Amino acid sequence: MQTKKKQFKLRILVCLLIFTVQQTVNSQIVISSPNLNFSQACANENFNTYSVTFLFNPENELEPSNEFSLELSDADGDFANPVALNLLSSGAVTSSPATLTFEFPNTVAGENYRIRVKSTAPVATSGRSQPFAAYYKLQDSPFTINNLIETGVFCSGGSYLLTIDNPGSGGNDSPLAYPSLTYNWYQVTGPTTSVFVASGSSLMVTQEGTYFVETDYGTCTSDSFSNRVTITEVGSGGSDAGISASLGTLFCPDQGPNVLSTITGDSYQWFENGSSISGATSQMYETTESGTYTVQVDLGGCVASGEITIVSQTFEASINVEDTNTIEEGESLSVVITNTAILPEFEWYLDDVLISTATTDSFEATDYGNYTVIVTQSTGCEATKIFSFEISEPFDPFPDVDKIPNLISPNGDGINDTWIIPAQYVVGSNTQVTILTNRGEVVVNTDAYLNNWPEDDLNLTSINLVFYYIITTSDNEVKKGSITIIK
Repeated sequence: MQTKKKQFKLRILVCLLIFTVQQTVNSQIVISSPNLNFSQACANENFNTYSVTFLFNPENELEPSNEFSLELSDADGDFANPVALNLLSSGAVTSSPATLTFEFPNTVAGENYRIRVKSTAPVATSGRSQPFAAYYKLQDSPFTINNLIETGVFCSGGSYLLTIDNPGSGGNDSPLAYPSLTYNWYQVTGPTTSVFVASGSSLMVTQEGTYFVETDYGTCTSDSFSNRVTITEVGSGGSDAGISASLGTLFCPDQGPNVLSTITGDSYQWFENGSSISGATSQMYETTESGTYTVQVDLGGCVASGEITIVSQTFEASINVEDTNTIEEGESLSVVITNTAILPEFEWYLDDVLISTATTDSFEATDYGNYTVIVTQSTGCEATKIFSFEISEPFDPFPDVDKIPNLISPNGDGINDTWIIPAQYVVGSNTQVTILTNRGEVVVNTDAYLNNWPEDDLNLTSINLVFYYIITTSDNEVKKGSITIIK
């Protein structure tokens, strides 16, 4: 009896084992090695979308909860510490073949990465993909070395250091801002060819040649490269130190000073048109003037020199009239603008109103008022010069007035500033004119009055001053009255 019970239990255990094995066998799939839909991955912030395609079998063994994922090896193709790739496509994969879209992390940099596919239900892992190059180009724009100076010089037996600018000049995006990047230096061998020299963020040059550096993105091409610098070796005789101008040899002063730069040395001296410039002993010199500039650079074991001629594209101009001018009624004033502008344009204004018919460098002014002329250089530098002048009627010290005024306001506005009396009482009429203060003090006593009182400042207060006059003609006719001075 005990034997039958044992046999029965054994059969049950065998059945359970067979069922479990069948379930295990029935819940397995095979995933092929993924096919890359790209030859190499050269990603940056503007593009980072890639995909792989793979097969799996059998399809009906996928469980509803299954999820496919992608893993990335290290740069040598090793999956000891795989990196999960961020999938960009959405929706469950239920049929074969399948495609997964993803993006690379910004740390990839190597030539032998691989990808594999994994599933969760059932659990399975594909084989490895073919190796491929992958780089995330953190910096992908041109940058500068040695402050964009085109040439460099070193003494015989010495060396010249080339370095990447950090942060560089202007809008220069220096790759040194990204510590993970590495660099390769090259020497130019032809118009389109070069040879690798060394790696690193700087290069100590001991041979003449033209050099540049690129960010190391392996087989991926990029725009992360520098300007080229030509290095020469000099002996005691000296050589061209090289001078660059920030605004070029033809420049506009209204853009600011033109910054002249030379090679790196121990000390410097700049010259303008052959004369030493006092205090100009730095690697750079700023100027807004045209001229021929030279520099002497002490390199320690030798001296190098350089020369550059720069031309300011501004212009000179002058006007042939005074700030204030007078003409009689019916007369005119000939105004001429002398200038060196390239294709100049002229605008003339009278009391801020454009004179549409005046478009040349000269104008016959016949009206009284305030004039303005604007000269614009239309080619080269967009420069302007402005001149202003006034035309007024000549001052008549002896105008024809009928009455003796008893009120004047000597405030300098040109209106009623002096006591002007009828012409029959002024100089030449043999008339005695006397002016007294309210205390009887004589301030004017003349028989040749010029309509010019008061000539001096009367120190007016808030109280109006009152003076008195006595006019006695040659035939003893007498006129008396008061003169009130107001502010």
